[in-house]
Amino acid sequence: MITSEERQALIALARASIARGFEQRGSVIPLSAGVAGGEPSARPSGRLARSGGAFVTIREGGELRGCIGYIESSLPLWRVVQEVAEKAAFEDPRFAPLKPPEFSRMTVEVSVLSAPERMTSPAEIIVGEHGLIIELGGKRGLLLPQVATEYGWDREQFLQHVCSKAGLPPDAWRDPGATVHLFRADIVEEAHHA
Repeated sequence: MITSEERQALIALARASIARGFEQRGSVIPLSAGVAGGEPSARPSGRLARSGGAFVTIREGGELRGCIGYIESSLPLWRVVQEVAEKAAFEDPRFAPLKPPEFSRMTVEVSVLSAPERMTSPAEIIVGEHGLIIELGGKRGLLLPQVATEYGWDREQFLQHVCSKAGLPPDAWRDPGATVHLFRADIVEEAHHA
């Protein structure tokens, strides 16, 4: 379980990492953006110090603007969040890199992942609680738990969409060679900016 202090720290780390990414690219963000320091002020402890996977999702005006993460990592969580926040802002191939004026308008969401467990039946999927990972023929796709809820998908639709995300046919999850894993995510949402 992530404490309220850890939740605040994760959002601050993600935003500071994105701000640092602008600086490294020679851009300046507006002074009104209010960025806290990018390194933890004290030695990270608790969940922040333990290894694991995490995704950072960036939205602007409620619309997806970037999302990248690691399913699993040997790095401590605080380092994972720093890395994937910057990648989500500047390296998501679906979007142009974030521009400085967008910094103050964006909201950040951090999803801290549990270890994936192999699915043996679609009946195991709890929509809104589980995320999905599919692997088949060298292709892999992942959808976070909140995606199914946002789009109102049932179990089968969720499975079809994770297949599509992997570049596979929608019914590829039925292939005997496919592996589907379930995971949970502790979702830390930033308050929306004006």
